[in-house]
Amino acid sequence: MSSNKMEGSSAPAIRRDPYEVLCVSRDSSDQEIKTAYRKLALKYHPDKNVSNPEAAELFKEVAYSYSILSDPEKRRHYDNAGFEAIDAEGMDMEIDLSNLGTVNTMFAALFSKLGVPIKTTISANVLEEALNGTVTVRPLPIGTSVSGKVEKQCAHFFGVTINDQQAEAGIVVRVTSTAQSKFKLLYFEQDTNGGYGLALQEDSEKTGKVTSAGMYFLHFQVYRMDSTLNAIAIAKDPESAFFKRLEGLQPCEVSELKAGTHIFAVYGDNFFKTATYTIEALCAKSYEDNSQKLKDIEAQILRKRKELREFEIEYRKALARFQEATNRYSQEKQSVDELLKQRDAIHSSFTVTKTLSTSSVSGNNLSNGSSSKVPGEDSKGESPAEDGSSDGKDKSAKKKWFNLNLKGSDKKAV
Repeated sequence: MSSNKMEGSSAPAIRRDPYEVLCVSRDSSDQEIKTAYRKLALKYHPDKNVSNPEAAELFKEVAYSYSILSDPEKRRHYDNAGFEAIDAEGMDMEIDLSNLGTVNTMFAALFSKLGVPIKTTISANVLEEALNGTVTVRPLPIGTSVSGKVEKQCAHFFGVTINDQQAEAGIVVRVTSTAQSKFKLLYFEQDTNGGYGLALQEDSEKTGKVTSAGMYFLHFQVYRMDSTLNAIAIAKDPESAFFKRLEGLQPCEVSELKAGTHIFAVYGDNFFKTATYTIEALCAKSYEDNSQKLKDIEAQILRKRKELREFEIEYRKALARFQEATNRYSQEKQSVDELLKQRDAIHSSFTVTKTLSTSSVSGNNLSNGSSSKVPGEDSKGESPAEDGSSDGKDKSAKKKWFNLNLKGSDKKAV
């Protein structure tokens, strides 16, 4: 369950103090900030100021300011260090599908289909009709469910009436869609003028083969999982995706309901088609075991998140040491390879072949009257007969005998 944000929270070119923009003091309560935002957002909404570009810019500024002050953590960062702290944390964005146009809506639908989380806002018309009290509210008795189809950017309103015993036991309102439609579950508070002001909203999430959203008023702190925060954190640092899985766990703003009639709505958040849904209201009295299990498991998750934050510090230190060791390994390996290469080169220098190759040029130069001989070897330029060896005589005799035979053969032929 999250505070309502009506429009894209992208930062304006020139940023003013969010408290000044919303006309509230620094010690204003969350409800006072929320009320101020609603009035200004409706006043400057683009749907109501089509021909006034200045109003559109003011609307963006109001939305951006509210995106800071409506988030306890961002508000604390801003109070401590101003916009620099907000910039360091990074901001998420919401878009109003009713203002996108067909082409941009198609792109948004495509990105959503690919798994890119796209946060959307609620149509100004729906919020204005709720504030004016002109919406149709259908009864949703405790222990029953209602199924229906709601058009995109429209809402079906339901009244859940609870007595003192049911309020004390706790109330759960859940919406599911077997068609995996995108929707928002909304909770409205009664305004003094008789209308309904948006207090909480929960975006549908895919869980198994269905999409679902729920609000749990169980008299203890319940948490919601904002997958968009996870996606933004992971996009900023993909390597730490595991450590960011639990960072989207945010506390719900309302933990209990008083006796009376409470207004909920299912808002169609599909890009093109209607949203199919089933909404049900339950008294937690029949689910006491489940309530305790939810309390216990979320306490474990919070402890695990704290442990993961501490472990991430250790992990990153170990990763840095590992990277340092890996770099040194590469350097040492290169150094060892180079030393062994030099050693092999020195070994190779102890060879006769290398002496011949280095002296071949000077040994072939006969103009200086010098020659280079390897001891024990005869020069290739000397004939066998010139050295007076027996081998030379034998070869000469064989040659004469061969010539004589040839001459004798010639005479006989004549």
